[in-house]
Amino acid sequence: MNPTYFPWAVLIGYVLLLLALDFFVLHKRGTTPTSKKAFMESLFFIGNALIFSAILYWFYREGLVDNPNNYSAAQAWVDYLIGYIIELSLSIDNLFVIAVIFTSFKVPSNHQHKLLFLGILGAIVFRGLMIGLGIVLINKFHQMTIIFGLFLLFTAFKMLKKEKTHEKPHEPKGLAKLFRFHQVIDGGSFTTRVDGKRVFTALFGALVTIEFTDLLFALDSIPAIFAVTTDPFIVFSSNIFAIMGLRSLYFFLANMLEKFQYLKYSIFSILIFVAIKLMTSTWVEIPEWFSLLFIAISLSAGIYVSFMKSKEENL
Repeated sequence: MNPTYFPWAVLIGYVLLLLALDFFVLHKRGTTPTSKKAFMESLFFIGNALIFSAILYWFYREGLVDNPNNYSAAQAWVDYLIGYIIELSLSIDNLFVIAVIFTSFKVPSNHQHKLLFLGILGAIVFRGLMIGLGIVLINKFHQMTIIFGLFLLFTAFKMLKKEKTHEKPHEPKGLAKLFRFHQVIDGGSFTTRVDGKRVFTALFGALVTIEFTDLLFALDSIPAIFAVTTDPFIVFSSNIFAIMGLRSLYFFLANMLEKFQYLKYSIFSILIFVAIKLMTSTWVEIPEWFSLLFIAISLSAGIYVSFMKSKEENL
């Protein structure tokens, strides 16, 4: 096997193994995980992301992966961790939207994991394509870093103007013309018969909406990681491991999402930071340790303020 293909084969095999374990072992009965189980699963996926970071370090130390930026093993490892943390933190906002989607389509809790699992499969494919396109554009047009940075600034301020409660998501335009939807929930099926006609169930509508909204969020998160690195292997692996843990993280935070209302300010500050870093990357090199410190302080501040405000409201 060509050495440059070997790391990608390991990455894809690792991801497929975790997905199979998650679907056929951890959630084979289709039950709703308890908060304790979801917490342990979240730690499991975070732990595997860290394990892969060690594997990635070995790949770069041994020269087994294409290294267009001539990264040392240590620098590749740090960039992977920064990218993972950025993608995971930006994905938190996605959890709020997923909760609204499930409520809007009245999806039973025992079917939510199935939809999230299928949503992750679609996200892996679509994000892989978008990452490839983004890297090609950056390598061909150096001004793309400024365009991506400006887009992140626009996204940050647009997000800050949103109300605390997210708007009810709608099915993507044009879907109603392609599919015949019905609000019926027929077990775990995506299609059923109503009045003798074959229709798509609310579960399918929710799945399509989740995939569509993930594409919208990817437009924010993928340019953000380009502020850290444009190395394809680091970008793709950190992105995939971040979104893989979203399912268990969602079930762990499902009953506490409203308590984290001030996290949006943390996400806002992170978007502003990575936008500035992306636009000034040609002239200014911001150290990795400062990026990690800034992200950690931003998230910690958002969590602390959210808990303190929630505590005051309950007094």
